Amino acid sequence: MFSKGQVVFGILFAIAFVIFIVWSYRKDLKLHKIYYKKVWVVGLTIIIVIAIFGALTHFLHNK
Repeated sequence: MFSKGQVVFGILFAIAFVIFIVWSYRKDLKLHKIYYKKVWVVGLTIIIVIAIFGALTHFLHNK
């Protein structure tokens, strides 16, 4: 299915990608604290809207 070289490349790429993402996040941590203070409110609102939509759909189809 995959050659040994492809598997090695995939593993090394994944490791490098994760390292880069962690480095980038830590570098921007100060900015995240300034600009994304209330991001949890947006996430909670999205979850509540999806739950309400799901409940309405469930109740309307089970009449």
